[in-house]
Amino acid sequence: MRLIAAVLRRPSLWVTAIIQAFRLARPRWWARPPFLPLPAVDYVAMRATIQYGDPKHSLEAEDLLKYLMWCKAENRRLAVGRR
Repeated sequence: MRLIAAVLRRPSLWVTAIIQAFRLARPRWWARPPFLPLPAVDYVAMRATIQYGDPKHSLEAEDLLKYLMWCKAENRRLAVGRR
């Protein structure tokens, strides 16, 4: 809930957050509870191990915001390159 609250306080990242949620969603997320576009558990554990050294460490809000800002910048950069 704290991650959602952190993103909700940044309207400029809303679209990027939605795009990333669907990009990272586990395959056929709509066919299994909780019917949300969440990433696969093993992917989250791998990312937590790489970032924090612990597969059970929760994502920190500031890290999520930095990631979304990076994604937004990369999407813009790639869009400019396609023109």
